[in-house]
Amino acid sequence: MSDATEVIRAEGLKKSFGEVTAVEGLTLGIPAGELFGLVGSDGAGKTTTLRMLAGIMEPSGGEAQVLGTSMTGNAKAVRGEIGYMSQRFGLYPDLTVLENLLFYADIQMIPRRGRDARIEELLSFSNLTPFRDRWAGKLSGGMKQKLGLACALVHKPRVLFLDEPTNGVDPVSRRDFWRILYGLLAEGVTILVATAYLDEAERCGRVGLMHRGRLLACDTPRALKGLMTGGVLELTTPEPRRAVRLLSGVFPSGSVALFGEKLHLYAPQPERAREQATASLKEAGVELSRVRLVEPSLEDLFVSLLRSSDVGRQTGRTSPTSPTSPTPTAPPNSAPTPQVSLRELTRRFGDFTAVDRVTLDVARGEIFGFLGPNGAGKSTTIRMLCGILPPTSGKGTVAGYDIATQSEKIKNQIGYMSQKFSLYEDLTVEENINFYSGIYRIPQDKRRERKEWVIEMAGLSEQRQVRTSALSGGWKQRLALGCAILHEPPIVFLDEPTSGVDPISRRSFWELIYRLAGDGVTIFVTTHYMEEAECCDRLGFIFGGELIALGTPSELKKEFPGEILEIRCDRPFELLQRVEKLSGVKSAALFGAGLHLAVENAELAMPVIRQAVSDLQLAMEPITPSLEDLFVSFMEARTARP
Repeated sequence: MSDATEVIRAEGLKKSFGEVTAVEGLTLGIPAGELFGLVGSDGAGKTTTLRMLAGIMEPSGGEAQVLGTSMTGNAKAVRGEIGYMSQRFGLYPDLTVLENLLFYADIQMIPRRGRDARIEELLSFSNLTPFRDRWAGKLSGGMKQKLGLACALVHKPRVLFLDEPTNGVDPVSRRDFWRILYGLLAEGVTILVATAYLDEAERCGRVGLMHRGRLLACDTPRALKGLMTGGVLELTTPEPRRAVRLLSGVFPSGSVALFGEKLHLYAPQPERAREQATASLKEAGVELSRVRLVEPSLEDLFVSLLRSSDVGRQTGRTSPTSPTSPTPTAPPNSAPTPQVSLRELTRRFGDFTAVDRVTLDVARGEIFGFLGPNGAGKSTTIRMLCGILPPTSGKGTVAGYDIATQSEKIKNQIGYMSQKFSLYEDLTVEENINFYSGIYRIPQDKRRERKEWVIEMAGLSEQRQVRTSALSGGWKQRLALGCAILHEPPIVFLDEPTSGVDPISRRSFWELIYRLAGDGVTIFVTTHYMEEAECCDRLGFIFGGELIALGTPSELKKEFPGEILEIRCDRPFELLQRVEKLSGVKSAALFGAGLHLAVENAELAMPVIRQAVSDLQLAMEPITPSLEDLFVSFMEARTARP
């Protein structure tokens, strides 16, 4: 029986596709005006759940209701009250921004009298007015995201379903998008958002954690953290990246993760883990400034819940005894370092400069992170490095070979893992490996040895005859990496490698990356996941085709102009609106369950802020800027330039 105040209701909801159960017995109630987050990795059942609730897909069992109406057979009765934004935004690339909005207005049969005013309102609301005549296909990822939301809102829905709306967009666009969502919430719109970003889930009123079609837990973020078994230790050290690599070999796979300049160590027995970690780091000569028990993040909780479920068999394990790849053999004409060397590298498409005089070096065994907003030039740069696209001017070498004249030789020296893994779903694990052995022309006498190494490295021994389509996202990720390094390349390019996988899989994946780098493999990774960027030895920020910053995460954070205040509050959006225009506050943004404020001077700003919001309960402290703070600062500074 549904509660009268519930706008969205699922009761024993189930969906099967043949023998595969995508959603199993899901029961959920969402009241009016709530922002509810549905969190889980790829394949958890989020999209299927949203489609059933929105009346797009018929359930195999159970019932879905929206606004008191059953969505089985009666969806048309409330369709005008529902907005739905799919993962790919549902845009028509050959139509302009304005034409896309007009098209959706026609589909929703909005009367012409009020249509033009509504479209102008949405263009202003999404900051797309200057781009109204631009083709949707030419927009950046962040702009497509905002246009997709505007199209979903064109008929003023009371209920909004958003399917991973911020996946694959940069932090600036994510921040803008969440500000818009809070504005809709203030207007009384009920929002159900599916996301793989656990820091985003912290901003929701309540959160449901899904895994393999089941709801593992559902409550407010604060209440969910109370379900944590064991505890989380926060370790502070001057060498966080070295420490995480060392401790990853001491504790179970996925237990250790970087959070900014600190490490989080999840442990069923925290005091015992404290002793082990302290002893291990001391033995390795790594200074440990502080170890303390802290409140877990939602990611820590998710790791805990997954560990108590059967995810261990789904994600695989990495251990210190896992096989080590032979050190890659450098080509005869290459120097030991650097493995990637670019000088004034430029690529133009007609009058448009996609990459503008990029100069950098990446050493052997280095993990290099390449960051930038959508459309900044990352993909174009990597296509040149892989020998797929010739440069317009400038010079570059990869593994000692010239990218302009020796592109075919470069292709034999690199491994490439795309965001979608490039696996053949109808082939088994072993068949995929055999296929790529042929593609890379691995000699017949070495194929078996290399195949067994990949299977052992990825922990896939029990899955070798399993069809790839039946693997979880974590397994596919490890298989894709194995296929990319079958031929023992000295350089590996990773494009958004952990997008959509669960936290244990992501942490385990990085443990593999650390081992490869330790064996001398150079890793070149692009990512929008700022916590992931913290794992890199050095970072390059690209914007408008220009390399605007280069250095280690610690070095780059020293370039932050001003200081960062972190504020925790139960009403973060209200707090944001009240403090962002205060004197001394340069910028304010939602960050997890609280706010990050960029200020000129933290000591002077804190009393001003406390006085302005004295009626709110809040905790406030100066912190080291996160990479996301730094990224946003760089982007805003470049955008503000004349």
